[in-house]
Amino acid sequence: MAEGGGPHGRPGLGSAGAGLKEWLREQFWDHPAEHCGDSRLHDAAYAGDLQTLRSLLDEGGYRSRINEKSVWCQGWLPCTPLRIAATAGHSACVDFLLRRGAEVDLVDVKGQTALYMAVVNGHLESACTLLAAGADPNGSRHHRSSPVYHAARVGRADILQALIRYGADVDVNHSLAADPQPPFSRRLTSLVVCPLYISAAYHNLQCFRLLLLAGANPDFNCSGPVDVRGLQRGSPGCMLDAVLSHGCEPAFVRLLVDFGADLSLVRWDPSNLEVRSRRKVDPAALQALWEARGAPRSLLSLCRVAVRVALGKSRLPLIPSLPLPPPVKRFLLYE
Repeated sequence: MAEGGGPHGRPGLGSAGAGLKEWLREQFWDHPAEHCGDSRLHDAAYAGDLQTLRSLLDEGGYRSRINEKSVWCQGWLPCTPLRIAATAGHSACVDFLLRRGAEVDLVDVKGQTALYMAVVNGHLESACTLLAAGADPNGSRHHRSSPVYHAARVGRADILQALIRYGADVDVNHSLAADPQPPFSRRLTSLVVCPLYISAAYHNLQCFRLLLLAGANPDFNCSGPVDVRGLQRGSPGCMLDAVLSHGCEPAFVRLLVDFGADLSLVRWDPSNLEVRSRRKVDPAALQALWEARGAPRSLLSLCRVAVRVALGKSRLPLIPSLPLPPPVKRFLLYE
């Protein structure tokens, strides 16, 4: 075995790795001098050992360490026990730690919350436990990604639905204005960071539809003012443009049309399609766009979009409780 290597020739911790781990301890561990080497609480969270967690937290000394960020047995990033348990998907441990006083939205050194890590690792039950305890469904502003974005990218419609149910914002909080002002202080230069875009890029139709049902902006998927001149040259100029560029099936186009997308934003030369993307545009999807452009939208469709816009994203979940005939409520919900 080579020096510093692991079994079967794979790189191991070695002296360099041990030094890095020690540096991380010194830089980010909350109490290195007091508890150096004692990571039993964090190790139990990683193993899903509920009995050991209960036993340790019954001791006064460990009770005060429930929100301590530590480098534990199997990890290099200093994390809280809750973040570790959520990453591993130990929902019973997640629930126990929350009931014992773990702070639900503490971030690690990368700005990742426990909820974000539960979503990234596909743990629906742990994610729901955290959401029920008040976790911010939008994650942390200190991290560039979000739980909604990741769920949309990997096609986890079940997790995405849970995030939406607990109030996640399905539009990115960026600005397409030339001079962004608070609260839209981050400039949006590409639609790649948007949940709708990424769900289309990975052809996750169910997630795409869930985002639109939750009120996602069908043109730009952002909350701020819009100036398309701010987008990177050569990148899609709107969601319809992105859907066509990624070779999505006609259902994506029809959904955007149904949810009120501005069809005039796509300015394509039909004779020069392949230069716009590494993938071929689906001719049936392009045909769906031409057909939508060639016929006026029905009054029913226009009314539905207008009512939903007037309600706003935050009140769309209240549609089932409105004093309206059931067929009208189903219509507004696209059922």
